[in-house]
Amino acid sequence: MTHHLNLDTITLAEGAHENRTDGTCLMEAVAWWAGEGHTDHPACVSPVLGQFGRSLNDALPDDKRQELRPFVPLLPGTAGDGQDEARGYLALDWLIRTWTPAWLDLAGLTTEALALRDLRRIADLAAAQSAGPVVRQASQKAAATWDAAWDAAWAAARAAARDAARAAARDALAPTVAALQASAITLYQAMITGDQS
Repeated sequence: MTHHLNLDTITLAEGAHENRTDGTCLMEAVAWWAGEGHTDHPACVSPVLGQFGRSLNDALPDDKRQELRPFVPLLPGTAGDGQDEARGYLALDWLIRTWTPAWLDLAGLTTEALALRDLRRIADLAAAQSAGPVVRQASQKAAATWDAAWDAAWAAARAAARDAARAAARDALAPTVAALQASAITLYQAMITGDQS
């Protein structure tokens, strides 16, 4: 079926917009597709998918954000479909077993990262509760490491290496950031379609 909106002609933009002339974010494009008024909170979209989609839209750089366009026709009709609890657990599982370990690895906390990755998939309350102690232990270790890293960063800044340190940090973080962005897009697709394979 041909639709009134050609997704290839839309450039998704960061943030909410007063009207379509000012720009269109993912959720505003969904509202447009669904025939709703201009809004970044379309009534036809699951609240979980809406919130995650708004956050993802705004977190991605311009080029990666365009990868969200194929989701526009998939999102209408997800409101009230009974899948939000499963979607929430998918997001929690990703946060605990993918996102957090990636940053722990960068901090040199590979043992803690591995412990989180080795947790069973968090698909229900019991799995979330059993993950709690492992998450708390990793959090405590990361906090201690963060304090030491922060002190070292301030020492480097005081040594007038601030700009060089920022550039080096940005370069060092780039592969992890890119991998997590791609992973978040894949997660969002799974949250929409229910495909957890």
